[in-house]
Amino acid sequence: MDIKKLVLAVMIGGVTTTAMAVDKNAVRTQAKMMHGPIPATMPGAELDTPALIDLGERLYFETALSADGTQSCNTCHRIDGGRGGVDNEATSLGVKGSRGERNSPSVWNAGFHMAQFWDGRAADLAAQAKGPILNPVEMAVPDEKTAVSNLKEEGYEALFADVFKDEEEPLTYDNVAKAIGAFERTLITVDRFDKFLAGDDTAMTETELKGYQTFVQSGCASCHNGALFGGSMYMKMGLINAYENTHDLGRFTVTNNPADKYVFKVPSLRNITKTAPYFHDGAVAGLDEAVAQMAWMQLGRKLSDQEVSEIVAFLGALEDTHTITVKYLNNGAEVGQ
Repeated sequence: MDIKKLVLAVMIGGVTTTAMAVDKNAVRTQAKMMHGPIPATMPGAELDTPALIDLGERLYFETALSADGTQSCNTCHRIDGGRGGVDNEATSLGVKGSRGERNSPSVWNAGFHMAQFWDGRAADLAAQAKGPILNPVEMAVPDEKTAVSNLKEEGYEALFADVFKDEEEPLTYDNVAKAIGAFERTLITVDRFDKFLAGDDTAMTETELKGYQTFVQSGCASCHNGALFGGSMYMKMGLINAYENTHDLGRFTVTNNPADKYVFKVPSLRNITKTAPYFHDGAVAGLDEAVAQMAWMQLGRKLSDQEVSEIVAFLGALEDTHTITVKYLNNGAEVGQ
């Protein structure tokens, strides 16, 4: 369907926002149809063993996977301390003091996405895990051999041998990525929106429910759809009104297709309240400004202050509410969150 027609259909099909009390059952029915709860497990998790996941968690916090031993996956995708799987920087600082051109996306729920990175250049979590380690601007390890050698020096050979028992060479770069991906498949958020969908009428406030209605009626759900409120399609940044950043060409750098200029993966809105700053370049600090800008650029709509406030209130219901235990922060020292 043409995206503009889809936007119109979503807006027309929305549950009407009025001054009257929100019909919770009507909102729940619509929300289940358009978004639904996050699945309990990610694709591929059925093959992950506890030992593989534990190894992946160690590696996620392992600074030996950076050129100078100062950075790990968690440096840019923070899950300790209740963080939203990001570093809350516009763009992340690499080991050599340089910054990348794009904002580090959240690792939470990432395995549900259609592809990885803003431009979708990696098919899955394992493929994504390989990139930053060897990226000269990020962790800057010169090659796969060096990454493996660094892990051998840290005593990982026995751990890999225990997990990859049937392989002649257990400690390989492919297996490093496979283990990290297995751990990342456990990073699934829990929020009040899904509790509401499950039947808890007290899980969301009246303002948040009205905000959901405004979110749908405004057309936001045409791209931020599915269980993740995003992560399932690509879209041009500046569909109706152009975005000021014309330097980053988006998926065009992957496909070389002119139609993909300024096209990026639609980000998930789950846990969005914890992942500022916003957009692929981290250019917008506040969520209210991000909502207003997106409505103008993608939908051609200038939302009122009240509409923005209602949508932002609703997005708060998508914030992760559970805590995890972080075991391997600081090179193996067990640290609880």
